Amino acid sequence: MNMKKGRWKVYAAWIAFTEAVGAAAGLLTREDVKLYESTIRKPPLSPPGWVFPVVWSLLYALMGTGAARISLTEPSEKRRRCLRLYLAQLGLNFLWPFLFFGLQAFSFAFFWLVLLWALLVWMTLSFRELDRPAAYLQIPYLVWVFFAGYLNFGVWMLNGS
Repeated sequence: MNMKKGRWKVYAAWIAFTEAVGAAAGLLTREDVKLYESTIRKPPLSPPGWVFPVVWSLLYALMGTGAARISLTEPSEKRRRCLRLYLAQLGLNFLWPFLFFGLQAFSFAFFWLVLLWALLVWMTLSFRELDRPAAYLQIPYLVWVFFAGYLNFGVWMLNGS
Protein backbone atom coordinates (compact mmCIF):
# COMPACT_ATOMS: atom_id res chain seq x y z
CA MET A 1 0.00 0.00 0.00
CA ASN A 2 1.27 3.43 -0.87
CA MET A 3 1.81 4.92 2.57
CA LYS A 4 0.35 8.28 1.56
CA LYS A 5 -2.71 6.95 -0.22
CA GLY A 6 -5.08 4.98 1.92
CA ARG A 7 -3.24 5.65 5.18
CA TRP A 8 -6.20 7.58 6.59
CA LYS A 9 -8.42 4.58 5.81
CA VAL A 10 -6.24 2.37 8.03
CA TYR A 11 -6.52 4.88 10.87
CA ALA A 12 -10.27 5.26 10.36
CA ALA A 13 -10.80 1.49 10.29
CA TRP A 14 -8.81 0.79 13.48
CA ILE A 15 -10.39 3.68 15.36
CA ALA A 16 -13.91 2.76 14.19
CA PHE A 17 -13.37 -0.91 15.09
CA THR A 18 -12.06 -0.05 18.55
CA GLU A 19 -14.83 2.49 19.21
CA ALA A 20 -17.42 -0.08 18.04
CA VAL A 21 -16.15 -2.66 20.53
CA GLY A 22 -16.43 -0.12 23.34
CA ALA A 23 -19.85 1.09 22.19
CA ALA A 24 -21.15 -2.48 22.00
CA ALA A 25 -20.06 -3.18 25.58
CA GLY A 26 -21.65 0.09 26.71
CA LEU A 27 -24.93 -0.59 24.94
CA LEU A 28 -25.15 -4.17 26.18
CA THR A 29 -24.54 -3.18 29.80
CA ARG A 30 -26.39 0.17 29.95
CA GLU A 31 -29.27 -1.17 32.10
CA ASP A 32 -26.79 -2.83 34.47
CA VAL A 33 -24.88 0.47 34.73
CA LYS A 34 -28.11 2.31 35.66
CA LEU A 35 -28.76 -0.22 38.42
CA TYR A 36 -25.15 0.10 39.61
CA GLU A 37 -25.36 3.91 39.69
CA SER A 38 -28.43 3.83 41.91
CA THR A 39 -27.57 0.98 44.30
CA ILE A 40 -23.81 0.56 44.77
CA ARG A 41 -21.62 2.44 47.26
CA LYS A 42 -18.61 3.98 45.54
CA PRO A 43 -15.13 4.81 46.86
CA PRO A 44 -13.68 8.33 47.19
CA LEU A 45 -12.56 9.93 43.90
CA SER A 46 -15.35 8.18 41.95
CA PRO A 47 -16.16 10.45 39.01
CA PRO A 48 -19.77 11.14 38.00
CA GLY A 49 -21.22 8.62 35.57
CA TRP A 50 -21.06 10.90 32.53
CA VAL A 51 -17.24 10.99 32.74
CA PHE A 52 -16.81 7.33 31.80
CA PRO A 53 -18.20 7.37 28.23
CA VAL A 54 -16.30 10.58 27.50
CA VAL A 55 -12.99 9.21 28.77
CA TRP A 56 -13.49 5.82 27.12
CA SER A 57 -14.30 7.41 23.76
CA LEU A 58 -11.03 9.33 23.90
CA LEU A 59 -9.09 6.27 25.06
CA TYR A 60 -10.56 4.07 22.30
CA ALA A 61 -9.51 6.68 19.73
CA LEU A 62 -5.95 6.70 21.11
CA MET A 63 -5.88 2.89 21.23
CA GLY A 64 -7.13 2.62 17.66
CA THR A 65 -4.59 5.18 16.48
CA GLY A 66 -1.81 3.15 18.09
CA ALA A 67 -3.07 -0.06 16.50
CA ALA A 68 -3.22 1.66 13.11
CA ARG A 69 0.38 2.83 13.48
CA ILE A 70 1.43 -0.74 14.28
CA SER A 71 -0.55 -2.17 11.37
CA LEU A 72 1.24 0.27 9.03
CA THR A 73 4.70 -1.04 10.00
CA GLU A 74 6.49 -3.59 7.85
CA PRO A 75 4.95 -7.07 8.05
CA SER A 76 6.80 -9.16 10.63
CA GLU A 77 6.29 -11.57 13.48
CA LYS A 78 6.65 -8.63 15.89
CA ARG A 79 3.81 -6.81 14.15
CA ARG A 80 1.60 -9.92 14.28
CA ARG A 81 2.37 -10.33 17.99
CA CYS A 82 1.53 -6.67 18.68
CA LEU A 83 -1.79 -6.90 16.86
CA ARG A 84 -2.67 -10.20 18.59
CA LEU A 85 -1.93 -8.58 21.96
CA TYR A 86 -4.06 -5.61 20.94
CA LEU A 87 -7.02 -7.81 20.04
CA ALA A 88 -6.58 -9.90 23.21
CA GLN A 89 -6.60 -6.85 25.48
CA LEU A 90 -9.57 -5.43 23.60
CA GLY A 91 -11.42 -8.70 24.24
CA LEU A 92 -10.61 -8.54 27.97
CA ASN A 93 -11.66 -4.91 27.99
CA PHE A 94 -14.97 -5.76 26.28
CA LEU A 95 -15.84 -8.46 28.84
CA TRP A 96 -15.02 -6.49 32.01
CA PRO A 97 -18.29 -4.45 32.14
CA PHE A 98 -20.30 -7.68 32.00
CA LEU A 99 -18.39 -9.01 35.02
CA PHE A 100 -18.51 -5.76 36.97
CA PHE A 101 -21.89 -4.23 36.10
CA GLY A 102 -23.80 -7.25 34.83
CA LEU A 103 -22.79 -9.92 37.32
CA GLN A 104 -21.60 -7.50 40.02
CA ALA A 105 -18.75 -9.98 40.57
CA PHE A 106 -16.57 -7.19 41.94
CA SER A 107 -13.74 -9.41 43.22
CA PHE A 108 -13.51 -11.40 39.97
CA ALA A 109 -13.75 -8.18 37.94
CA PHE A 110 -10.86 -6.72 39.96
CA PHE A 111 -8.58 -9.66 39.16
CA TRP A 112 -9.75 -9.45 35.53
CA LEU A 113 -8.57 -5.82 35.51
CA VAL A 114 -5.21 -6.85 36.95
CA LEU A 115 -4.86 -9.34 34.08
CA LEU A 116 -5.93 -6.65 31.60
CA TRP A 117 -3.40 -4.20 33.02
CA ALA A 118 -0.59 -6.77 32.77
CA LEU A 119 -1.57 -7.48 29.17
CA LEU A 120 -1.61 -3.73 28.47
CA VAL A 121 1.92 -3.36 29.81
CA TRP A 122 3.08 -6.25 27.61
CA MET A 123 1.27 -4.79 24.59
CA THR A 124 2.69 -1.31 25.20
CA LEU A 125 6.24 -2.63 25.51
CA SER A 126 5.72 -4.67 22.33
CA PHE A 127 4.37 -1.60 20.51
CA ARG A 128 7.47 0.30 21.65
CA GLU A 129 9.70 -2.16 19.79
CA LEU A 130 8.02 -1.21 16.51
CA ASP A 131 6.72 2.32 16.92
CA ARG A 132 7.36 4.47 19.99
CA PRO A 133 4.46 6.89 19.33
CA ALA A 134 2.07 3.92 19.17
CA ALA A 135 3.31 2.87 22.61
CA TYR A 136 3.04 6.39 24.02
CA LEU A 137 -0.57 6.57 22.84
CA GLN A 138 -1.35 3.70 25.24
CA ILE A 139 -0.11 5.50 28.37
CA PRO A 140 -3.42 7.25 29.14
CA TYR A 141 -5.16 3.87 28.79
CA LEU A 142 -2.69 2.26 31.21
CA VAL A 143 -3.25 5.06 33.72
CA TRP A 144 -7.04 4.87 33.37
CA VAL A 145 -7.11 1.09 33.83
CA PHE A 146 -4.95 1.51 36.93
CA PHE A 147 -7.47 4.07 38.24
CA ALA A 148 -10.33 1.73 37.27
CA GLY A 149 -8.58 -0.93 39.37
CA TYR A 150 -8.65 1.42 42.36
CA LEU A 151 -12.37 2.09 41.79
CA ASN A 152 -13.15 -1.60 41.27
CA PHE A 153 -11.25 -2.55 44.44
CA GLY A 154 -13.05 0.16 46.39
CA VAL A 155 -16.46 -1.01 45.20
CA TRP A 156 -15.51 -4.57 46.14
CA MET A 157 -14.45 -3.52 49.63
CA LEU A 158 -17.54 -1.33 50.19
CA ASN A 159 -20.10 -3.74 48.75
CA GLY A 160 -18.59 -7.23 48.80
CA SER A 161 -18.73 -9.54 45.83
